[in-house]
Amino acid sequence: MNKHSLLPHITKPGRYIGNEFNIVKKPWQSAKARFALVFPDLYEIGMSHFGLQILYHLLNREDGVLAERCFTPDLDAEEILRLKKVPLESLESAHPLHDFDIIGITLPYELCYTNILTILDLANIPKYSSERNESHPIILGGGSCSLNPEPAAQFFDAILLGDGEEAVVEIASLLKIAKEQKWSKEDILQQIEKINGIYRPENFHPEYDNSGNIIRISAKNGSPGTVQRRILPNLNATAHLHDPIVPHAKVVHDRLGVEIARGCTRGCRFCQAGMIYRPVRERTTGQILEIADRGIASSGFEELALLSLSTGDHSCIDEIIPQLMNRFAKEYVSVSMPSMRVGTLSQAVMDQIKRVRKTGFTIAPEAGSERLRCVINKGITEEDLLSTCKDAFTLGWNTIKLYFMIGLPTETTADIEAIADLARKIKESTSQLGNRRKQITVSVGTFVPKPHTPFQWHDQLSLEKSRERIQLLKDILPKKGIKLKWHDPEMSFLEGVFSRGDRRLARLIETAWSLGARLDGWSDHFDLELWQQAAEQCDIDLTTYLRARDVAEVLPWQHLDSGIEHNFLADELEKALIGAYTPDCRYHGCQNCGLCDFTTIMPIVHGSDAEHDTSVSPSFSPDPQNVENDKDDGHFKYIVSYSRIGDICFLGHLEILQLIFRTLRRAQIRTNFSKGFNPSPKISFGGALPVGMESEAEFFVMDLPTPLPNPKVTEEELNRNLPEGIKIKEIRLYSGKIPQSVCNTYRVVFTRPLTPKEKEGISQYLDSESYLISRIRKGKVKQIDIRPLVAKIKITADDVLELEIKAVTGTPGVKV
Repeated sequence: MNKHSLLPHITKPGRYIGNEFNIVKKPWQSAKARFALVFPDLYEIGMSHFGLQILYHLLNREDGVLAERCFTPDLDAEEILRLKKVPLESLESAHPLHDFDIIGITLPYELCYTNILTILDLANIPKYSSERNESHPIILGGGSCSLNPEPAAQFFDAILLGDGEEAVVEIASLLKIAKEQKWSKEDILQQIEKINGIYRPENFHPEYDNSGNIIRISAKNGSPGTVQRRILPNLNATAHLHDPIVPHAKVVHDRLGVEIARGCTRGCRFCQAGMIYRPVRERTTGQILEIADRGIASSGFEELALLSLSTGDHSCIDEIIPQLMNRFAKEYVSVSMPSMRVGTLSQAVMDQIKRVRKTGFTIAPEAGSERLRCVINKGITEEDLLSTCKDAFTLGWNTIKLYFMIGLPTETTADIEAIADLARKIKESTSQLGNRRKQITVSVGTFVPKPHTPFQWHDQLSLEKSRERIQLLKDILPKKGIKLKWHDPEMSFLEGVFSRGDRRLARLIETAWSLGARLDGWSDHFDLELWQQAAEQCDIDLTTYLRARDVAEVLPWQHLDSGIEHNFLADELEKALIGAYTPDCRYHGCQNCGLCDFTTIMPIVHGSDAEHDTSVSPSFSPDPQNVENDKDDGHFKYIVSYSRIGDICFLGHLEILQLIFRTLRRAQIRTNFSKGFNPSPKISFGGALPVGMESEAEFFVMDLPTPLPNPKVTEEELNRNLPEGIKIKEIRLYSGKIPQSVCNTYRVVFTRPLTPKEKEGISQYLDSESYLISRIRKGKVKQIDIRPLVAKIKITADDVLELEIKAVTGTPGVKV
């Protein structure tokens, strides 16, 4: 595929150009095992997925193994690929997906299932496993939805349940042997299914009664009755992500992620992740600091995020945060901590918070009333919540976001009203604290029962009742100082259908996809009516999937073992109905969920015991008033000339700015920073180049606190840290400001010779004294004379023009 010919016709082409910093490109021919790692959503979501990068680098560390990436194209790109009959390709080498040995597709959330069909269809691969033959790659699934992949199971040859770090390497080793010994595809699959954690859907057959309920799931081909989730015993024992890929385009989580722990034992009864990622396994403080240090140096990211289901529960968090702040604050690298819990803001953490600026603060009470928080085993009181909000505003935060669910088991109208009461109490109790301009946001989503949780048997709120309860909140929440946001209940409805769905839904997915369902996780693409039309064609009643289930009922995922025993989940459901609390096994002894054998699988907690408790997400960023090296040593300005050639020209101006900032950080070139709330490097750039235009004459001016010892050496170091397509040409001292008036020379090569009429038009333009065009700005039409802006147009060949165009800062300009 000639991407250069397609990219001009695609919105956000930065998603598709590849060649990001820290990608791995291995020789195709020498690879014995070739993996395409596919994330079934847009680039900005897929490149935010931590697991994808882990598997990518683990596989590429193996001799003879090649791993490349692919993401779901947006609608415009899909249309062009179909129009031009171009198969979907990998980013790294532009090989068609069909050429790989294994296509590994992540299953991150339920509303991505139609994207899987888009990927397979664009790759010219049959959608169903039963329709594929020896010529087709093995389609391997994995990810959060793998513990109930049944709605999409028939699209896969095999699915990995649980942690993938060890299993993918085992699969790669087996595949190398298979390729050398020329095994058949079926031989390979028979060996892969022997790997711990691998599920082959074709080996299991669900049987239904006349009412459409599953009565049994039969294992075939001598398979065991259940498949157990793969569990990585110790995070410290695996290879770490030291060289993360640095995205070109803006992504959702544009930062360095450091997983400080995996698993959570808080026991929230609605939370699937808290069940299927058990047990808790912490990294050591030393390893966390080493990964953070190497990762920032290798990537140049300006933000570091400590990742865990409950970051503040790490037993050593009080020593981790100060060391990270001491290391990175003076480099203007912020530290964010998603999933902090109410009660985990110790004095040590608060002392660090005082050093940094404060933006948003997220708390997840989940339920408004204390009674309902007992039902879900949240384990926090209203007093805890009010105290945390007071602390946050006192310490300087100006916005607090409260996350709640509606439709939780036993919920009543009083529980909905309690959400408004709690928000009102927070507003009243904090009105005199901190910044006067405070904002409280109440965010609401419909509860979706998830497999392998105590609430897997509970019913889901109907679409109509979800809308009614959101409307009630709209009516009773105070209008001033409190903002209400809500997740689309229609999307939650479909998520609920697939969450506890079975194999009959594969036909629904295929039908909806054929009707045009795409990118259903995006509200601007989602269309429930289309799914309802597909359900009618398939004679499926979607609402039946939201019903309550009997504890003795055979569930579609009954043959997939998360490690948590059935009786434990059933007991937790009973305890929920009476509001009984189940303590955290990390601090209060084993609660007998059935997962740990205490030989290989067990909790790994490194520090001292501590009592913590719910979800808070502060973001720590260097405060310009309180950073040790904030005082400028001096101002030494250098102008840096560079070229942008090839696909890199399809990045926008803001993306290029970010790219340069991170390159300077990787090259360890310290700049002065601006003052104010959000400090940024003092770098001035030339005019914005139109997206898709190559250039030999771009520049920026950087303001440094100390002079460069050797600009030539700096030039070489920058080029080592730049992605393909950008090259530094010269660095020299510079005095003065960026020129306000610049004349740019362009060379335009057309796909055909200029016609006589076009040549005549050029002559007429050059002979004219003025050339007025109309532009609409803020609803008003304005006439602009562009003739003075064009200094020269010269035909140098039948299909080539040279132009000189003036650009003046602060005045309207013209693009070539």
